[in-house]
Amino acid sequence: MVTAKPQSNPTTTTTKTKEMVHSPILTYFSVITLLSTCPPFVILLWYTMVHQDGSILNTFNYLKEHGVEGFVNIWPRPTAVAWKIIACYALFEAALQLWLPGKRVEGPISPTGNKPVYKANGVLAYAVTLVTYISLWWFGIFNPTVVYDHLGEIYSALIFGSLVFCVFLYIKGHVAPSSTDSGSSGNIIFDFYWGMELYPRIGKNFDIKVFTNCRFGMMSWAVLAVTYCIKQYETNGKVADSMLVNTVLMLVYITKFFWWEAGYWNTMDIAHDRAGFYICWGCLVWVPSIYTSPGMYLVNHPVNLGPQLAISILIAGILCIYINYDCDRQRQEFRRTNGKSLVWGKAPSKIVASYTTTKGETKTSLLLTSGWWGLSRHFHYVPEIMAAFFWTVPALFDNFLPYFYFVFLTILLFDRAKRDDDRCRSKYGKYWKTYCSKVPNRIIPGIY
Repeated sequence: MVTAKPQSNPTTTTTKTKEMVHSPILTYFSVITLLSTCPPFVILLWYTMVHQDGSILNTFNYLKEHGVEGFVNIWPRPTAVAWKIIACYALFEAALQLWLPGKRVEGPISPTGNKPVYKANGVLAYAVTLVTYISLWWFGIFNPTVVYDHLGEIYSALIFGSLVFCVFLYIKGHVAPSSTDSGSSGNIIFDFYWGMELYPRIGKNFDIKVFTNCRFGMMSWAVLAVTYCIKQYETNGKVADSMLVNTVLMLVYITKFFWWEAGYWNTMDIAHDRAGFYICWGCLVWVPSIYTSPGMYLVNHPVNLGPQLAISILIAGILCIYINYDCDRQRQEFRRTNGKSLVWGKAPSKIVASYTTTKGETKTSLLLTSGWWGLSRHFHYVPEIMAAFFWTVPALFDNFLPYFYFVFLTILLFDRAKRDDDRCRSKYGKYWKTYCSKVPNRIIPGIY
């Protein structure tokens, strides 16, 4: 879900209209389009994958013949089974987030001077979740194929339930914000889409964005990857090497995410994007449906790659995930040591940039211009996009739909790179201009 984000001072609660990156008409059109098309697209993708052999043409012909009534008929109604599965999963993850031990981690200082505090127990929650889920299947307590068999109903319930949750976030942002990092644009549509609060919490310790983004969204990606693998095994009596490659690469990537979760809390998703439809509905619905879609496709389309091709794809994918991790690790270590860490065995090249906070205070940041971050300003997106390609390519090329996530991720990250550049240009001014002269490419070295 990508659109131009209105720029505002996070401390304001006035009804002042936000300055927009693009024209107001384009921004309105983008937001309304995404609000109205993303929910039905989730259902259409599931229906095409599961009931139309992954063929977009088959679904198009069906809708052409049956029209709106046909679309209404294929939209599954949320069932009691679906609501029970979602409720059990959500409560389990919420309990792990609250009760599992973890190291105290501080997030970046917000524009109003707040410093959020987190409990870093993501790796432990991830391990407990997967061990519990696989054990329930292994010992015959719960069969994950039930999740796959009710997947359409689950997505339907998530769509409506998450919309209600976003309304709750909107109301909470108006009447009971958790911190001074909240405010309104004066436009109900933008406030609902982009969110009101930067760090919404329930009580003192339950961080809503950590739950929606990490413990529900990213964790569901891993759970569904395992689900698809088990479904193929239960259906065919074996797991194809294509499914194994897809599942292993996804789980390696998600393991990397939770290993680096404290670093994620410093990214745009948490430190700059507020809790609204864009982030929270996206993580509650878009992640478990779209991000997992290559595996969903492979359930009914097992491909025999052969050992040589399967191992080659696996190694290439793991290498991309490692480079993506090392990019983030390099910058995180550079910041942690205040620019004194070695970068590729050498003292780092850097720019000392000053900026002014919303309170008028002058502060400094260090901008890394060597190592991975000397190749381009957002080079870490290159291996992330390529990793997505490698866990999708086991599906081969009979249908385009498995590659939708790869295409979507590319658009998302290119847009995010632009938004981040716009934010940094506004924040650092002349220092950002100097930085861009030293690191001229935005994402792809020598090209873009």
